[in-house]
Amino acid sequence: MIIEIKRKQDKIVLKVCGRLDTSTAPQLEEELEGEMKGRKEVILDFSDLEYISSAGLRVLLSAHKAMKKQNGRLAVQNANEEVREVFVITGFSEIMDLE
Repeated sequence: MIIEIKRKQDKIVLKVCGRLDTSTAPQLEEELEGEMKGRKEVILDFSDLEYISSAGLRVLLSAHKAMKKQNGRLAVQNANEEVREVFVITGFSEIMDLE
């Protein structure tokens, strides 16, 4: 998995490429923990994300909760049809901003 980061004042965009699964979820979790502090908006660009597992969803849920605590927003953008389906089936589409 590759993560590209673009910072803009109190907003950050993380483009996640490849697979978000048990072996790569800790990498995203570490990046998010370091980057979310003091931000009002975190955007996850999933345009090049091929797959997401329950481990990846756990990281997103944790980040979503952390952003809410600091009155911020976590959004997922550009997810492909397969990743969107995972969000719908698991109910994450009701919890998170899926754009």
